[in-house]
Amino acid sequence: MRSLLFVPGDSEKKLEKAFGAGADVVIVDLEDSVAPQNKALARDIAARFIPEHRHQTRSAIYVRINDLSTGLTDDDLAALVPVKPRGIMLPKSNSGQDVQHLSAKLRVHEAESGLPDGEIKILPIITETAAGVLAAATYANASARLVGLTWGAEDLSAAIGARTARDENGRYTDVFRFARTMTILAAAAAEVAAIDTVFPHFRHMAGFEAECAEAERDGFTGKMAV
Repeated sequence: MRSLLFVPGDSEKKLEKAFGAGADVVIVDLEDSVAPQNKALARDIAARFIPEHRHQTRSAIYVRINDLSTGLTDDDLAALVPVKPRGIMLPKSNSGQDVQHLSAKLRVHEAESGLPDGEIKILPIITETAAGVLAAATYANASARLVGLTWGAEDLSAAIGARTARDENGRYTDVFRFARTMTILAAAAAEVAAIDTVFPHFRHMAGFEAECAEAERDGFTGKMAV
């Protein structure tokens, strides 16, 4: 699980391109890349596209659902668990308890879909809230479904009122370096993969390559991309 590629769930054209991109994991996104008025559409498109095109990709298929506070999680799971994704990405996870909460929901949906208990894995984004950063140590032994931990800067920036996550030289400021560090340590403590966040300037390949090298140097084993 070295390369993880996000793709909006409401665009068949982008889904088709992502399925052929060769990433280790394709993350079909129902959250940030989908406008509020398109949430139901994204579920319908993703639920139809995944089983029809699964044979066309060697990538593992994950789905990023909407977070547990939105009231959309159960609808997302009801639509997507039946198509048997390899895993669920949980955004804005505040602690290992949120992983346990999602695991309980998955157990019900797996049973309703005739899937083995525990088949669908969980990959939470653990630094999108201040509480999440401070609870990084709670993921150890949270669930057998847990396959990795990852982090993000953009939502955390909004949550804490930071004007920017990076300084004038393009380096993360202290609070975001702390979130990044906590993700590496929490993943090591939980004995799961540490996945680095996206590089937002997707046309700046030299910067992307440099950030990948830094991530590998510091202990990350994979990186997300858009």
